[in-house]
Parts: sequence; C-alpha cells; structure tokens
Amino acid sequence: MVSTALLGSILAAATLSTALPSPEKRGTGAIKCPVVLNGFVKSSLVPKDFDSYATSPFNPDYVRGSEKFSQSLQFPNVTSSRFDNATTKAIEVTINDQSIFQTQNGFRRAGLQIQGDTNEGGPGTTGVRTLHFSVKQDPQRKLNLTHEYLNVWHETSDYSANQFNFQTGTIIGKSGNKNTFKVLNRQNTEVWSTPIDETAWQNFAITLDFSKNTLQVYYSKNDEPLKSVTSALSNNNAGGGQYQIGILKKPTGTSDVVNSGYQEKNLNEGQIYGGLFLEDSANGCVSL
Repeated sequence: MVSTALLGSILAAATLSTALPSPEKRGTGAIKCPVVLNGFVKSSLVPKDFDSYATSPFNPDYVRGSEKFSQSLQFPNVTSSRFDNATTKAIEVTINDQSIFQTQNGFRRAGLQIQGDTNEGGPGTTGVRTLHFSVKQDPQRKLNLTHEYLNVWHETSDYSANQFNFQTGTIIGKSGNKNTFKVLNRQNTEVWSTPIDETAWQNFAITLDFSKNTLQVYYSKNDEPLKSVTSALSNNNAGGGQYQIGILKKPTGTSDVVNSGYQEKNLNEGQIYGGLFLEDSANGCVSL
C-alpha cells in the first residue's frame, strides 16, 4: 500500500512535470507560399550526409575549402527558429584557417548553396522571390567584428556584382556601427540595419521582384511574426546568379581583399542558421 504522504509527493511531481515548459521550443511560423528552394535541414541528418548530393539539401562541393562539410558544419544545441519545427534543425557554418575557397587566399569562406539553385536560368531569379533565413550567435565561435563579413547575398552569374548583401562587422571604406546586421543594395548602399542580438534568433526575409527591380526587407526576433522594415525599394536585380548563405570573412590591411591581407591564426568562428528557404511571392505572398 502506498502511504498518503508518498502518494501526495507522486501527484505533486506529476503536476510539476506537466507544468514545466518543453525543453526545446519549436517555431510556429507557417509557410503560406510555394517553396521554390528548400534549405531546411532534416532532424535526421548527420555530418556525412552533407558530403553527398543524394542526402544534402545543399551543394556538397560549394562553397568550401579543402575540408568537407562533414568536417566543418555543426549542429548546435539551440531552440528552433521561427520556421523550423520538430522535423528540422539549425545548422552552423564555421570557418577556420583551412577555409580558403579555390585561390581566394584573402578570404576565409564557407557557405551553403541550396540544391536546385543554378547560376544561370535558375528558379531563384524569376518573378518575385523571397529568401528566408534566421541567424543566431554562438558564444563559443564569436565573429571578430573588426573585420567585414558577408553572411547572405545574391551574386550575379558573372560574379561581377551582388544584387544584395546581408553583412555585419566593419565594412571596408565605410563608417557605421560594426555591431549590426546590415542590408546593402546592389550599389552597396545600406538600406536597413539592426543591432546583433547575442542571445535571440533574428529572422530575416528579403523579397526580390525581378520584374519591377525592387528589394524589400522583413524582420523579427525569436518566434514573432516578420514585419516589413522597408518599402519595396528600387534595385537592379538583373544578372541571374545564385544565393549564398554562410560566412565570407574579409581580411584587413590590404587593398586586394580577395588575394591577400591579415587573418588571425587558429580561427574558429561560426554563424548559426535556421529556417532556410526561398518562396514564390507572386501576388504579394510572403510567409510571416
């Protein structure tokens, strides 16, 4: 027979356990528009899956140095971003001393290209498209904001320009607050910025209208719905190309940033991403 006191303790513990919040908060964002490019990371994926076209949502060969993605990508133990759920998880792009893409010795670079996004004639550069991405900071792999970083951008097919840049740090040749995320247009003019939050998920969406040549930015934190933070701004979206998602860290102390300059040794930096997808925003459809 169970004593009255023991039964009371069991019932109290059961009540407490049901009252406690779930140990892992899941995003509640609903995708309301057709997905054109799917960069969601399935919860079941393991590092080696990112080395194969058959299992990775990204191109396993680009963009990276000599290390395979199974050696550099991380799965951080964090809550889910707004558009992730129980079937998907966050991923962290990291850079180190070996993160040299091709012969770009000035940069330290690693990045994700969603499978299906082609350099010419791809589905990401027609009609109206909205790129969604969420970012979170890793206290163990902090960015050195005395440098300039490109985190997310769309590069033209001839590699001569970017239709937009999502950046942070100290932009070379420009004044401004290094501790912000910045959206720059094709002319490298800052159109909007927000402070880096060291603990929260920060959610972004960038709509490119390839017919009207406009750019519009949306933003929120944690699981809050996205809100427009700019109007549809005039922007030259011509030139095709691909979306780049990751880290490109520029050197300091040089006028030839691609090929030379200072990068500190024993580099270990990262940027956490979640909720990566490109949607069709025809007729004004944007998932918020």
